[in-house]
Amino acid sequence: MAAISERMPRVRSEAGNPALANIWSWMTTVDHKRIGILYLFSAMLFFLLGGTEAFLMRLQLMRPDNTLISQTLFNQLFTMHGVTMIFLAVMPLSIGFINYMVPLMIGARDVAFPRLNALSFWLFLARGLMLNSSWLLGQAPNAGWYNYAPINTGGVFNPGIGIDFYVLGLQIAGIGTLLGGVNFLVTILNMRAPGMSLMRAPMFVWTALITSILIVFAFPPFTINLVLLMMDRLYHTGFFSATRGGNVLLWQQLFWIFGHPEVYILILPAFGIISEVIPTFSRKVLFGYSSMVFATVVIAFLAFMVWSHHMFTVGFGAVVNSVFAATSMAIAVPTGVKIFNWIATMWGGRLRFTTAMLYAVGFLFTFVIGGISGVMLAVPPADYQYNDSYFLVAHIHYVLVGGALFALFAAAYYWVPKITGRLLSEKIGKWNFWLVMIGFNAAFFPMHFLGLYGMPRRVATYPPGLGLASLNLLSTVGVFVLTIGVLLFLYNLQYSRRHGAPAGSDPWDARTLEWSIPSPPPDYNFTKVPLVRGRDPLWVEKRIGDGTVPAAEMEEAHHGDGHHPQGAIHMPSPSALPLVITGGLLLAAYSALYKSDLTAILGILVAFYGVFRWMYDGDPGFHVVPKEGAR
Repeated sequence: MAAISERMPRVRSEAGNPALANIWSWMTTVDHKRIGILYLFSAMLFFLLGGTEAFLMRLQLMRPDNTLISQTLFNQLFTMHGVTMIFLAVMPLSIGFINYMVPLMIGARDVAFPRLNALSFWLFLARGLMLNSSWLLGQAPNAGWYNYAPINTGGVFNPGIGIDFYVLGLQIAGIGTLLGGVNFLVTILNMRAPGMSLMRAPMFVWTALITSILIVFAFPPFTINLVLLMMDRLYHTGFFSATRGGNVLLWQQLFWIFGHPEVYILILPAFGIISEVIPTFSRKVLFGYSSMVFATVVIAFLAFMVWSHHMFTVGFGAVVNSVFAATSMAIAVPTGVKIFNWIATMWGGRLRFTTAMLYAVGFLFTFVIGGISGVMLAVPPADYQYNDSYFLVAHIHYVLVGGALFALFAAAYYWVPKITGRLLSEKIGKWNFWLVMIGFNAAFFPMHFLGLYGMPRRVATYPPGLGLASLNLLSTVGVFVLTIGVLLFLYNLQYSRRHGAPAGSDPWDARTLEWSIPSPPPDYNFTKVPLVRGRDPLWVEKRIGDGTVPAAEMEEAHHGDGHHPQGAIHMPSPSALPLVITGGLLLAAYSALYKSDLTAILGILVAFYGVFRWMYDGDPGFHVVPKEGAR
């Protein structure tokens, strides 16, 4: 962080207040590492908020006929819990690690479009603030994260402005996420270090690449859906209203064309994390690397061919249901390839059960359970029974919490030492793991049986005498234990920031390029452009050489031009334009919410002003001189 602050002496002197200058430097930063930290910090706050919403729901369901929370508030809680966890917590946490680590892993000094990267973050934060401001401004969204028509169309079905927060907030989100996907697609395809072909790229880079492709193709249908719904709600068109000639199933079709790839947007980065952690702590190369890459590509392809398995009960008929049942089962094959490859990587390895490795193994256990229940749900006649029951709640939490979240915990214990320069406490970490593991399974495994016993989801209470009380009590106790585990992780972060052992550049004897530079990395990442001479490039260099050549020599070798300035590295300048654009769009969204056309136009004009300044001002950048001894 000190290296980044040194880049801005002019701002510090003008502001006259070092604290304000430091805040402003974070608000205008375009450094991919700082933006990654902003993503991680913001997403963790939203994760705690979404967890609090879940905690309140479990308190309500702890015993029959409970009156702690009304059905109206419960509807808002389960909607905001789903929206927050999917759009504001798990996906941004993954994007945070992608932001920080991918340029380091491919040997780049930043992303392809640094200011676009900053804009993506601020649009994400604007989305989160707008959605959660609904709690203070009248009514939170209350129709589920899927927001089905006709409940979302207003009128007699759902009066109030809660759905408008959902519609306008997620439109802002869609723009930012789509821009981020394009940015990392270009970065990975065009900015890899010399010698790093795609088939030498780390698996986390591959999953980030495939995730970016999914984002680029999946988010436009969802954005179209939101625009049509905005027209229905604000201007009384009838796209989703049967009484005005529309079709309620149009929303479901467009939503799940986005929604199922979204599941893999959440889980593919987790696959990449596990593919980095397990080989490092098994002291083996990843088993079947090529088949893992191929399986990832197949999963992404099939992700767009299974959306209607969310709609088995709407009456499409046996032929359509059979086709989507087949594709839904087929996607289990490449996923199974990954599971067996991870197990084969561990087989015969010199395993070190660090906390990161424990979470990786825990991921395998919990994700397989979620996958098995997913195959059960892919059978249309069975799905008629499981659909809208707590069995489905158990399935999605085993996939996204036991899958994505366990992998993100593994990533934290693996990569936070690189970010902060200090190791997290392994003793606290193991307590953290076992509390999360036990609490998670106690909370969500009983929900399989609650669903089989007939408990519907989305209900705020249930009568006594149905055999549901003891399992609901156990589930609530599990949430208590899980909460303690998460809080212990936060304590570990704070404790280790002050008292953690210095990490050094490579505390794990790791395989990839991010571990070849100091912890935390300097703002320019690499003083020399890495030369990649094999898969697992750092292990290769530990065996045969240092694997780097001066940047000027690399420039000469590639372009025949030896005039690249020696000792100075060109870096992009900070910019306030992403804030200007985000502020304009946020003003327009709130104005549309309260039907103030004049201020909505003003907000759009402010956003356009930022875009035009962006287009015509350019970015002169600046040069930094690496400190002596930096790598």
